[in-house]
Amino acid sequence: MMILEADKIGSATSPLKLAKTVAAVSENDSPKAGDVVIVRALSESVTYGNLELPNGRLAKINRNDVIIGVLGKRRALKGFVGDVPETVKKGDRLHLLNMGGVIGVCKGHHSSLSDAIEVEVLGAAVSDSEFSEEEKSNLKTQKPSILNIADKALQPTDFLKPSAPIVVVAGTCMNSGKTVAATEIIKQAHLAGLKVCGAKMSGVACLRDTLNMEDHGAFATASFLDCGLPSTVGVENLAPVAKAILNHLNTFEPDLIVVELGDGIVGGYAVDSVLKDEEIKRAISSFVFCASDYVGVIGGINVLKNLGIEINVIAGSVTDSQMGEDFVQQEFGLNAGNARRNGRRLFEILGINIGKPEYALAY
Repeated sequence: MMILEADKIGSATSPLKLAKTVAAVSENDSPKAGDVVIVRALSESVTYGNLELPNGRLAKINRNDVIIGVLGKRRALKGFVGDVPETVKKGDRLHLLNMGGVIGVCKGHHSSLSDAIEVEVLGAAVSDSEFSEEEKSNLKTQKPSILNIADKALQPTDFLKPSAPIVVVAGTCMNSGKTVAATEIIKQAHLAGLKVCGAKMSGVACLRDTLNMEDHGAFATASFLDCGLPSTVGVENLAPVAKAILNHLNTFEPDLIVVELGDGIVGGYAVDSVLKDEEIKRAISSFVFCASDYVGVIGGINVLKNLGIEINVIAGSVTDSQMGEDFVQQEFGLNAGNARRNGRRLFEILGINIGKPEYALAY
């Protein structure tokens, strides 16, 4: 065992509340998503060169910075694609896959980005609390267990407890306007005097979106990161994680829960497994779908219809112009609202389904 000192800590490690000084071993022969790893940055990036810290602040990654992050996967249509390596040992070369500090083997990236920052593995973090002071001072002991963000996490559950009304915001893919819509609904609900919680159910670990929800009035938030997941890539069934998040937020007795489903309803982040769950579908009070264009609206209608989900409002960048909003209403017969131009109207369209006791679950 060795002791390593970091310059920066990625926000993906936040469930563990790590200090910059960590105990580590030189090898992790059976790595898995969520394992904590210490690396040294070998390069910098102009297009993707910041690290989100546990307090939410962005810090520039400089060459030779020592960073604490977590192993994970990513499948971003407009970002990086990467996987957890088969083994991890000191000296290995890996990549920074997102700004939260998710680290893995990069397999490719969107053409708008430069190469992912390459990092050198220094060690795998372990807990030193189980060792005596003598063992710590000698830095010699039997092989300890690798730290994983799931060590202190909400546990998935198959049972959804009675819930406050739930507004779900989903979309065609990343950058379709989901976060803007979700945060504006939170803002308007807060201004209307409702106690609002926010949730991020899928995506890759980062605090930006949940902090944004809090900035807009959510008094409590939670995400898949709180369930020990660095991303939702490869999760066979995300519904138990979604239920754990909803059950947790309902302990705060909110009037409303606004849920953002990161990525798209079709993609690599297991969003469809949440939307297929009958218990979750029954709990949804309103469904907001964000799309970038008319074809995206058509695709969303069809995909969601096959899942047994009715869209209540179309939002996102397709409604950024009045033309788009009018076209959606006239051609598809759906309500349309734009979060950027008129967030209050978007909220009012949803008002018939939120904040009313009769919409709460009663099992």
